[in-house]
Amino acid sequence: MVYRRKRRRTARKKSFNVSAIELGAALSIANAANLDSAVKQLMAGNLAGGLSTIQTGAMKGKTKIIGTLGAAFVAKMLAKGFGNSTLAKLGPIRIKA
Repeated sequence: MVYRRKRRRTARKKSFNVSAIELGAALSIANAANLDSAVKQLMAGNLAGGLSTIQTGAMKGKTKIIGTLGAAFVAKMLAKGFGNSTLAKLGPIRIKA
């Protein structure tokens, strides 16, 4: 009879990465598109009003959105040159550039 080894169980990684550049860009775009009031309307059941709020907010803040996307693209290209891009570690959360 041949001894069979038990299958190794690898522990899952208990941390996750958050990109500071992408998170900042997403928050800026959400602010420019007026998503906070749109979500309030959507939660109240006003689907058409929420979508129109997003549409008007995006049209009013389109220059800010384009500028944010351009700045995030440049920042990501510059951050690729860094060796270790970890900016901070907060428990299981790693904030990367």
